[in-house]
Amino acid sequence: MCGLCGALAGADHWTDAAVTDGGRRSQRRQLRNRVANEVLAYYGLSLKEAPGGSSLLQNRTGQTALVPHLGALWPAAERLAKRPLDPLDPSLIAALTRHAAKAAPTCRARLA
Repeated sequence: MCGLCGALAGADHWTDAAVTDGGRRSQRRQLRNRVANEVLAYYGLSLKEAPGGSSLLQNRTGQTALVPHLGALWPAAERLAKRPLDPLDPSLIAALTRHAAKAAPTCRARLA
């Protein structure tokens, strides 16, 4: 999808319906992108904010896809990764667990 079509699509996805306040909506989207990036990094992908409320998905070789909402993220990620993304893959779960264990002391320090 070209950038113009992505900007004009404008239809909200049900995952954005929980928050209608603009500022909180942006915060929720940023948090969702951070969490998605933890999973996507395992597959060599990254997600960042793009103008117009969409996100830009990118692989290690620089291929990109404009993602208008969370529902479009995973199919686009599978296309760019050139393989299925399995959220129950034991290797992915182990990698996320290791990442969480490393991040936990940092999170505790911020709370103290």
